[in-house]
Amino acid sequence: MFAANARVRARALLLAARLELRQWPEAETLHRAPLAVRLPASGIAVLFRHGVAVLLGATSTDEEALRARLQPLIENRYETVETEELEVRIDPAGPGGLREGALVLQSGSLEPMLLVAEALSKSVVLAHYETRLAREFDRLEPFALELERTGGIRGGAREHFKRIGALLQIESRMVARAEIGDKPELLWDHPELEGLNALLEDEFEIHERLAALDRKLELVARTERTLADLVSTRHALRVEWYIVALIALEIGLTVYELWLH
Repeated sequence: MFAANARVRARALLLAARLELRQWPEAETLHRAPLAVRLPASGIAVLFRHGVAVLLGATSTDEEALRARLQPLIENRYETVETEELEVRIDPAGPGGLREGALVLQSGSLEPMLLVAEALSKSVVLAHYETRLAREFDRLEPFALELERTGGIRGGAREHFKRIGALLQIESRMVARAEIGDKPELLWDHPELEGLNALLEDEFEIHERLAALDRKLELVARTERTLADLVSTRHALRVEWYIVALIALEIGLTVYELWLH
């Protein structure tokens, strides 16, 4: 796949929430799970249904051509493309591992490169949701300050329910679609690559970042539920006061009619 002493740039692009890849031509396919395809000029691309394309040894021309080709296959395109890169060196004579900011592999065959692509794809998805959750915390801070100062909050419960739905969607995409916490399928057929997979997961801190995201998701979701409950309680109290006012009005009208007669 990649020759000895080659330097390969691995570049991950998070393009959308989903890529529809089932109809990709078999003639261009090197591997199915994950989907690895040949690029016209040089290198390969590893495509993931959770919206990530990882380019390995690709030229800028190939990257532009691939992104154009993926346009019809994109669902829920992101406004900005999240990227992450890693330099890979093929050195059959030296020990594998991380050296001087680059990953050194003894073999440039397809399977190790697929593991590199999987680790990069998970890392770039985590980076995307870390940014989104940071924005959620910034958005929630004014509500907390208002609650502290006034003992209440403005607005309706509908917006908070929408945010809870968005958080559930994030969790679903990370767990069900990107399978960030799962063992790569490739390792079932190639257990000799377990060490490389562990090295990559440690380098990108996959499990630690996923655990931190889970905690943040739970905190934000709990906060949104609390705010929604407060708004709903406020509305319920308002309805009760309306009922009390109507009863008082009816009693007043009854007393007035009795006084007239």
